[in-house]
Amino acid sequence: MSHTPITPGHATIYHNGRCATSRQALQLLQEHDYAITIVDYLATPPDRATLQRLIHDSGLSVREVVRSKEALFTELRLDSSDTTDEQLLDAMSQHPILINRPLVVTPKGTRLARPPEVLQEII
Repeated sequence: MSHTPITPGHATIYHNGRCATSRQALQLLQEHDYAITIVDYLATPPDRATLQRLIHDSGLSVREVVRSKEALFTELRLDSSDTTDEQLLDAMSQHPILINRPLVVTPKGTRLARPPEVLQEII
């Protein structure tokens, strides 16, 4: 999946409509009149390179972006302190449910919008 180019007033949200935090972030973007590209990352997951770039651009570590509360995280034994970033990226690429949400990209930066107020930094 290619990265959506960001133009002024445009945002891309890697969204899960069942997640209240993701819905709140989307609403915040709408309230600020952004043209929004919504990526249902469970149906259309970012490829590994895109995921790696999003994490890098957010300033977070791979471990900070993985959803460690998902049962699959433990089932895949990713909770070991020996698990590498490469292994986590592979797991998130293969199982997008392990990607924390929502990741949001605007011309001002990339953030994991947990809590949604973090978006104030990039809107």
